[in-house]
Amino acid sequence: MKRSQINQLIRDAKKFMSDHRFALPNFAYWSPEDWRAKGPECSEIAEAQLGWDITDFGSNDFSKRGLLLFTVRNGVPGKDGKLGKSYAEKIMVVRDKQETPTHFHFQKMEDIINRGGGDLVIQLWNASDSEGLAQTEVQASVDGVVRRVPAGGKLSLKPGESITLPPRLYHSFWAENGMTLVGEVSRVNDDHTDNRFHEPMPRFPAIDEDESPLHLLTSDYPRYYGQEA
Repeated sequence: MKRSQINQLIRDAKKFMSDHRFALPNFAYWSPEDWRAKGPECSEIAEAQLGWDITDFGSNDFSKRGLLLFTVRNGVPGKDGKLGKSYAEKIMVVRDKQETPTHFHFQKMEDIINRGGGDLVIQLWNASDSEGLAQTEVQASVDGVVRRVPAGGKLSLKPGESITLPPRLYHSFWAENGMTLVGEVSRVNDDHTDNRFHEPMPRFPAIDEDESPLHLLTSDYPRYYGQEA
């Protein structure tokens, strides 16, 4: 992905979140220069990978297969419970017909919440013992009500509705009827080791630095945080 595209996606996301009255924390607006001046007081942000995260999953076509996320809070894998937060929260912008590909999490349980905009369609499969797509009925909780769908069945969440996704439940999702603001509340999030994509693909994109970052992605922190210009 080009950095210029990432910068514009962040601009669009900030406006969309503001239009839906979702306020971001202050560090969402820090510049690379701001980050270079930060010290150990900000280590939790970097260590827990809080902040902007944009991916096209290696598709080179973000509008069809991609996702924009902002991690608001998170623990650090291996330091949950008494050593740190045992929970995480994200806000995501899902574009109309933009797919997040089929995957599950080995450890993370999560609630996916339609916070406003269009509808969020989620497609579900149980994972087989060999981590394939099991052809068995799927059971899921939608706002505390048990819903059952066949393998590969779809559930559509209207604004305000949510679904609970336990570990090893394959899911894919996309928006319909317009761009959608999507929340995630979960156990500690670890995008480096806890994702299992049905079709192997990169979680983080390669970036063509055709302009300077507007705001840093979480993957940018090592190059800027506490570093001199």
